[in-house]
Amino acid sequence: MGTAARDHLVRVLAGQEVPRSDAVTLRLSCDALTLQVAGVGPVTFPVRAAQAKRLIAVARPARFGRGRDTLSDASVRDTWEITPDQVTLEGADGDGHLAASLERVRDELGLPPGSNLRAELHSLLVYGKGQFFLPHQDSEKHDDMVATLVVSLPSIHSGGELVVDDAGTERAFRASRDDLVLVAFYADRRHEVRPVRSGYRVALTFNLMLTGPAPTAEAGPAAQTARHLGEHFGSRATTSYGRDLGEPTRLVFLLDHEYTQAGLKSGRFKGADAERIAILQEAAAQSGCETVLALAEVKETWDAQPAEEPWRFGGTYGDQDEDYYDGEPEDASAHDLNALIDDEISLGWWVSPDGSGAETIALPVGEHEVCAVTPSRSLTPYRSEYEGFMGNYGNTVDRWYRRAAVVVWPRERSFAARAEAGSSWALRTLLKTIEAGDLERARSDARSLEPFWLHVEAHALVPALEVAGGLRDTDAAAVVLGPFRLEMVSSDHAVQLAALSDRYGEAWTKDLIDRWASAHRFGAVDRLTWVDSALLPLSVALRDNRAEALADHLDHCIWQWLSTRIATWVEHDHAGRRSSNLAELAVPLARLLESVSDERGASIAEALDAMDDNVVELLVPALQENCATTRATTLNIAEAVRDRLSRLLERPARAADDWSIAWTGCGCDHCLRLEEFLGSPERRHEWPLAKPGRQHVHRQLDNAGLPVRHVTRRQGRPFTLVLEKTDELFELDLVTRRRWTSDLDWITSAYA
Repeated sequence: MGTAARDHLVRVLAGQEVPRSDAVTLRLSCDALTLQVAGVGPVTFPVRAAQAKRLIAVARPARFGRGRDTLSDASVRDTWEITPDQVTLEGADGDGHLAASLERVRDELGLPPGSNLRAELHSLLVYGKGQFFLPHQDSEKHDDMVATLVVSLPSIHSGGELVVDDAGTERAFRASRDDLVLVAFYADRRHEVRPVRSGYRVALTFNLMLTGPAPTAEAGPAAQTARHLGEHFGSRATTSYGRDLGEPTRLVFLLDHEYTQAGLKSGRFKGADAERIAILQEAAAQSGCETVLALAEVKETWDAQPAEEPWRFGGTYGDQDEDYYDGEPEDASAHDLNALIDDEISLGWWVSPDGSGAETIALPVGEHEVCAVTPSRSLTPYRSEYEGFMGNYGNTVDRWYRRAAVVVWPRERSFAARAEAGSSWALRTLLKTIEAGDLERARSDARSLEPFWLHVEAHALVPALEVAGGLRDTDAAAVVLGPFRLEMVSSDHAVQLAALSDRYGEAWTKDLIDRWASAHRFGAVDRLTWVDSALLPLSVALRDNRAEALADHLDHCIWQWLSTRIATWVEHDHAGRRSSNLAELAVPLARLLESVSDERGASIAEALDAMDDNVVELLVPALQENCATTRATTLNIAEAVRDRLSRLLERPARAADDWSIAWTGCGCDHCLRLEEFLGSPERRHEWPLAKPGRQHVHRQLDNAGLPVRHVTRRQGRPFTLVLEKTDELFELDLVTRRRWTSDLDWITSAYA
């Protein structure tokens, strides 16, 4: 399946990794820090209950972020917070203890050796008995922020452990009675503070900012990676079923850590990610490739079974102030994963390595394009959903992850690689290339869209029409315009469509309209609504721009589509469904009759006149829509409907003893017998019939909506199907004749 190159690449990148941790801890003497709080004065160590209460007196309930909102909810975060402007730290920087500690944190977290960490105070927190903070992630409050530092002050308490997800392993850190306990961890690591059982837990929290040069790649690994990139892009990929996928367009290398958009833009990378990114970027340069940094969403579905111990980090709850919170805590139930059933990976945003070209995208990527040193299952999902036994599958669990990625593609495939992620970028780029006079490149790029250019938004039609005209190439223009639907076209596009017809010919443009009209794609606007609102203005605008042939062809396409629906419902047996569906088609028909030429209108009128008498249920409401018109087509249809209604009313009313019902079934023996009974003067019929036959007759009667009661008498073998025609037969006939009379009176008056 073309995996060898990706496997080799992963081994090269994994081989550069030295043992690192996502969370580190160290201790300092309590003398290393002097702390004062406004309204309290100097804080002495260990912090005792009386002093903790004085701190609480100047604090506020801690808050957390949910999206853009800042909330205070003790069921999520229950602690007291003192803001940085109330806190004065002395002595730490002067004696070098904190600076030395940050160098050690930098090294143990695997950050670049030449970089520096700077601690920015975020808050002073006081946890009393029973207080806690549920599992959450810290948001990166600054572009340079990479980690969080928690300094637990000496105090007498129990519980209140700081628990951090260290690459899938739960690590618990306890404070000390005598020392400062420092815990630093990457900002994307989920963590929690467990409930304090007794006493008070007091801690300082800092945002850790990374400054300094970006890491550089070693020559050896970069050269090896460049070779494997060439192998990857030069090897055809296949599915597990042997389907040829062609040569990959891109390589998506998933990183170990989560990042925000700002974090990727700033280039402040965490742990092994920093070195791997540097290697990939250098290898890409050596092999004639380009790179971007991206945010990815990963969903995996696993065959699973419940585990004995709950997973602590099932949800995301915000963090120290205005941090991220994405909803309710999920079920903490854990599961043992057996086999991967399915996975989906999509890129939602990317940016160039220099921070330019940031763009929101929507790009699903295939398994043959993806690799990672750390599989997603080894990370902590931000969301999980467990599903019990479901027929073809046993117990399953869906897990979602947010990951970052380096995306690589050959420079010569750059346009296709980017265009697949967003139509707006592709069209803007094609326009720039055309305006620059490089038509050959623009045509080549446009043709390269064909394999994936399938889903576009309506707003892209204007630039797409501009591109199509500028390409001056029928094949390339057809690729660009191919994925649009007729419902996306409006009178605003008439000038461009007329210009295309002048450039490429009427036959080419008519074929384009046929493709749009036959496209079976779901959209925001359905065909009926579009015909009602857009057809007439578009047709008028085309004629105003000397594109009468296009307007007539457009009307022809709509009539082909509409006439098929009309014919289906005119012949439908169920009177109620027939009437409601024909009424729904009346307005589109009225708009079409306003739009068409007299010649095509005459053809449509002739086709309608040849249909069954039920067509009056369509034509009367259509005429009511167009009653103000003086067009010959509408007047001719009105005259034909008046004549038809007059003929219908000349028929004698149903006799009081006429119980016959005209109906035709599917032609089977059961339907033939049912048809015979319905057409007879008999009102009641008892029919010994086995279950399959009874079910068939029940369905036929229900589908036709006939005034026949049909029940099963469960005696004897087989049971007896009892059929009885109801008085509704006469009521329906009376209602129908009254409607014909009313319709005839209206037409005679409106179209006199």
